[in-house]
Amino acid sequence: MAQITAAMVKELRDSTGLGMMDCKKALEENGGDVSAANDWLRSKGLATAEKKAGRATKEGLVAIKIADDNKSAAIIEVQCETDFCARNEEFQKMVASVLEIAFAAKDGTVEATDEITGCVQETFSRIGENMNYANGMKISGDQIGSYMHHNNKVGVIVAIKGSVDEETSTGLCQHIAFSNPMGLTTDDIPADIVAKEREIAKQQAIESGKPEEIAEKMVEGKIRKFLAERALVEQQYVKDDKKKIKEVLGDASILAFARFAVGGDQ
Repeated sequence: MAQITAAMVKELRDSTGLGMMDCKKALEENGGDVSAANDWLRSKGLATAEKKAGRATKEGLVAIKIADDNKSAAIIEVQCETDFCARNEEFQKMVASVLEIAFAAKDGTVEATDEITGCVQETFSRIGENMNYANGMKISGDQIGSYMHHNNKVGVIVAIKGSVDEETSTGLCQHIAFSNPMGLTTDDIPADIVAKEREIAKQQAIESGKPEEIAEKMVEGKIRKFLAERALVEQQYVKDDKKKIKEVLGDASILAFARFAVGGDQ
């Protein structure tokens, strides 16, 4: 058997990012051939990845980057299995790298490119815990507002047309973090969700025994309420429920917003 030196192990560790014992075993299995050991580890890693790919990723981080001129921003969500992993320096470095890629993208949803997937997979090979790029969004406007919850698991960015003061900008983002609107206006609420809600309201009206004319008014009233509670500009402001968001904005308006929360709504 070829002698496995510390230098050989270090070389393999530097190129793969894997643990010392894994690298040593790979070298032993491949007669000290570093290149063959690298291929062996990759094939072994792929097999391990397939086993771990089905494991739930309910933890992770949300990250935000805002342009120096405060006119564009990106937000991403990267998931992993445990909070321990989310606090790992390697994982956090990967999230920062993915954020830079998202920030360089065009406005709109940032899909998982080969570059993003590569960043995530490389970190997976180092940490050995299932992880995935979940969401990304890039937005632009005259002014950007943002909010990040203290645990870095809920984040919000808003693109504003016109301008508002910093207190209003921050308050708006905090409102979105709390209320989790489905869309900007009532037209943005998915039609299938509205149709399902209308069907439920209609059934409730029928069961109430009200005359048809009154039942129809009941249904329309419930739908209006449903939409107003889920469309951002129609929502009552959490810091002053006497005002709607569209009133808080004054002459300004919202062009786009994104709210990401690790593992779903929080």
